[in-house]
Amino acid sequence: MEFSKMFVQNMAVLVTCAYIANLIYKYAIYRTSGIIKYICSVLLLIAGGWTAMMFGFRLTEDVIFDMRLVPLLIAIFVYSRPPVVLVVGVGIGLTRFAFGWSEAAVAGFINLSILGAAGALLNVWLRRVDWTFAKRAALVIVLMNLLNCINIMIFGVMPDGYYLTHIVPYALPTSILLCGLFAFILRDFQKDQQRAIALKEANRLLHQQTEELGKNKIVLEDRAKQLLLASQYKSEFLANMSHELRTPLNSIINLAQFISESAEDTPSEEMARYGQLIFHSGEDLLKIINDILDLSKVEAGKLEIVNEDISLVEVAGWVGPYFELTAERKRLAFDIRMEEGLPDTIHSDPQRLQQILRNLLANAFKFTETGKVELHVYKAEEPQLKGEWIVFAVRDTGIGIAADKHFTIFEAFQQADSTISKKYGGTGLGLSISRDLSRLLGGFIRMESTEGKGSTFSLFLPLS
Repeated sequence: MEFSKMFVQNMAVLVTCAYIANLIYKYAIYRTSGIIKYICSVLLLIAGGWTAMMFGFRLTEDVIFDMRLVPLLIAIFVYSRPPVVLVVGVGIGLTRFAFGWSEAAVAGFINLSILGAAGALLNVWLRRVDWTFAKRAALVIVLMNLLNCINIMIFGVMPDGYYLTHIVPYALPTSILLCGLFAFILRDFQKDQQRAIALKEANRLLHQQTEELGKNKIVLEDRAKQLLLASQYKSEFLANMSHELRTPLNSIINLAQFISESAEDTPSEEMARYGQLIFHSGEDLLKIINDILDLSKVEAGKLEIVNEDISLVEVAGWVGPYFELTAERKRLAFDIRMEEGLPDTIHSDPQRLQQILRNLLANAFKFTETGKVELHVYKAEEPQLKGEWIVFAVRDTGIGIAADKHFTIFEAFQQADSTISKKYGGTGLGLSISRDLSRLLGGFIRMESTEGKGSTFSLFLPLS
């Protein structure tokens, strides 16, 4: 009976040690790396075996009876690597020498080493059978306790008869009962831990989903604002386009009707002037239609680029006569400067290059009331880009563009200010088409502008 009381007391000590070990693991080890946590858990089990011996029942000065088997049982159920179970058994056996070197200590070391090897084999077997925890725990506990008794009989220092008649009848059933109780305490604790971990993971996922929903909400709100803004711009564009289309079309219709009704009474000079007005109105109408068609082709990816050698000397002939009359009419200085050292030719699409330059120059003259407009052609090397570039820079001394409008003016249907279209006219498609065409030519457009001080739009084309 004394052995049963001793085992119960020893088990109480182990339960207390298990609680303390859990606190140490939770607050001191849990936040460390995986390998450190693994090593520390093994050391805690070995320390548990040493603690069981420390508070064990001393039958004689050298013989100690205790529940040092319990930490080894825990290792069998907890670890998935059999060698770790063997290490725990041998480690607990080595701690027996902390209480003195004797024949009983050697027997204790051999006993725990054999139990560790047996536990490693059971660990392998447990992972291959599909049994309930209760069945597996019962089998392991009974087998390990029986093997413990056999080892003590074989390697122990007590007479076999005395051990079998005075100790085993009390120690074996008590040890099996207490080990079973501890196994189910451990199982319940593991379930609580798993529930806590699952709850923590669920909270983490919920927090992550909440953050993602918040981000998606912001993105959706931003897209809604963009759609609303785009709808507003397109409404303004349609209203402006309606005016732009009606003006030349009404002129053509009215003049054609007037000519048809009074052709006989109208002098030839006046008829020629009406014909000139009809021609210019038709040109304006055709330009608007071409802008819309070009934008649609670019967006659909159906605009063809035909590259060929272009003589840079011809560029002045493309735009010079076209805008000299405009400069004279608005009393603006117009200058075309070609830097020295330029190549004779570049390889690009002449039609699209001419279209971009005319769009940029048309805007420059449209928004410049006093001062000058200049086309400056030069060669440049961009630090952030490879190779050499030919730059066509269109500078003006016009109204300029506010800093907060620098990005929006290149978008289709937009101008720096919605009131500009009312004052200056135009569809707002010129810069958008020019930007897209420059990309198709392998280049880009860079803008520098200060409100009230003019603007510079530079077309960069690769030299090779």
